[in-house]
Amino acid sequence: MSFINPLRRIGSDNARKAAIITTTAVLPRSLRVARRKARLGALEVDIARRSSLIIIAHPKSGNTWLKVMLTRLYSKRHGIPEADFARYPALADANPEIPRFAATNGWYSYERAVGDKLQPGAPDSELRHKPVVLLARNPLDIAVSWYFQFTKRQSSHKQELINAELSHPVDRTNIGMWEFVRESEIGLPSLIRFLNHWDAALDSLDHTLLTSYEALRREPAQVLRQITELMGDRFSDKEINEAVEFASFDNLRKLESEGFFRSGGLTLRNAGDPESFKVRRAKVGGYRDYFSEAQAQELEQLVRRELSPRLQALFGLDQPQEDTPAAPAAAGQ
Repeated sequence: MSFINPLRRIGSDNARKAAIITTTAVLPRSLRVARRKARLGALEVDIARRSSLIIIAHPKSGNTWLKVMLTRLYSKRHGIPEADFARYPALADANPEIPRFAATNGWYSYERAVGDKLQPGAPDSELRHKPVVLLARNPLDIAVSWYFQFTKRQSSHKQELINAELSHPVDRTNIGMWEFVRESEIGLPSLIRFLNHWDAALDSLDHTLLTSYEALRREPAQVLRQITELMGDRFSDKEINEAVEFASFDNLRKLESEGFFRSGGLTLRNAGDPESFKVRRAKVGGYRDYFSEAQAQELEQLVRRELSPRLQALFGLDQPQEDTPAAPAAAGQ
């Protein structure tokens, strides 16, 4: 049975979010930011409360990719028509057999509302007893993808909320890659703090899994199985492999470029700009393509100095590194 007609009757979290943004649009900036942060934060907590899994990940760490694979598993199991998968984030709104997956960074703007409830010392809450996955990624690779996300894909309301917390707001129309990554308040140092923050927080929660974007790229079936088992569910090798194949880089890139997805993070923004795609490169270690050798070494030293030992081991940064010449910096960077 198609989910579209029931969905129109019951509404969706996306519709609730849109209503909050629309009804506050006419307010003065300071009041608009405060209202949106509070109301979207309450919605974010409510989504997490109703979810079967909380995925903690910084933007550009693979959380959308993971959500697609997980939703694909359950949609195939429960016979959701292929055309309906175009609105994959809304499947759980209409079909109670499909779990909801709350993907949040728990760090910026209204998403911090979830993060605060998961921190050591926070009052006991339903969220603290849910399965929680920290999907980490090498902050050097996040930094480059985050630059493109913030300057080319970020919604204006989310950008405004993030900038409202900064002493020096980021002007996405006039900031270059190096300035963003090395000098802005949401650049590499902030990414390292984010990862360390959540690495430490996991130890105070009941049901957690620390994994990485790199592991998901290397062994997607194994990581997907670990996550479903954390949720108390099991899938066959055939089911796991079908979800992995559907969510492969080439297939998602093709579907995004064709405008297949009608909601969620994979909706097409600018078909003429490959760097604006959600499925952009999926390259491990690709940050070196955007910096000079000296710049890359400075960034790498910062990560080795500041990132937690457990995360350095997760990314293989605790091992001796061979010198790898960087590609020339991209034009204009």
